[in-house]
Amino acid sequence: MESSIILTNEQINNKTRRISYQIYETNCNEKEIIIAGINGNGYIFAQNIANILNSISDLNVILCEVSIDKKNPRTEISTSIEAKNYKNKSLVLVDDVLNSGTTLIYGIKHFLEVPLKRFKTAVLINRNHKKYPVKADFKGISLSTSMQEHINVIFDTKNAYAVLE
Repeated sequence: MESSIILTNEQINNKTRRISYQIYETNCNEKEIIIAGINGNGYIFAQNIANILNSISDLNVILCEVSIDKKNPRTEISTSIEAKNYKNKSLVLVDDVLNSGTTLIYGIKHFLEVPLKRFKTAVLINRNHKKYPVKADFKGISLSTSMQEHINVIFDTKNAYAVLE
């Protein structure tokens, strides 16, 4: 099957910046925010959002890596910061692609064990193939694809792009 680029580096940068501004607008009255990225590309995307938030706001941005086994998301989920550090805080759970919603819903479930002030989700690409009632509050692009197609986001050190395969 042929692959085609659906997002260029410049488009990803623009969408990341827009999402970052939306997150800031939603949390402008907060002093601190947790940006929790799902391991792999979700965490890289979260790092990019955190960097932009640090440059555009005076929020104290705490970056958190969420370790989820994407093949078996029901196994134990861990985070790079302790639960007490995000208790009663505003948190955004970040991933690169929202496909069936499985990874995101189990990530959400993990964070619901602790009371949060506000909980939002952000994804770069929303594919609309959900089997769980989960949505992205902040999204770069919504894309209608077939179940056979695959989206791969590449975050290279100097270049990022998304490919539909």
